[in-house]
Amino acid sequence: MRKRQVVLRRASPEEPSRSSSTASSLTVRGVRYGECQKNHAAAVGGYAVDGCREFMASNGEEGTVAALTCAACGCHRSFHRREIATEVVCDCNSPPSTGN
Repeated sequence: MRKRQVVLRRASPEEPSRSSSTASSLTVRGVRYGECQKNHAAAVGGYAVDGCREFMASNGEEGTVAALTCAACGCHRSFHRREIATEVVCDCNSPPSTGN
């Protein structure tokens, strides 16, 4: 019987964004954009964010300017916090350990 082990971990922004595979494992990285960090009061020397919690692409084709605009707050995607999720999938053929 083949076992499949899935390990999820949050990658740091310093890690390169790439997918790699070997004979026994596959690493898949996905990107999502979290809360908006645009400072709307920067012009007057203050700090105020709009409270948008997650980037939602506007109605537009992938790769267009409209797809890079948030439908909730109207800001560009670059103002939203970037989160990189890494998933490591490996097929484990080793026998189960007995815990000794």
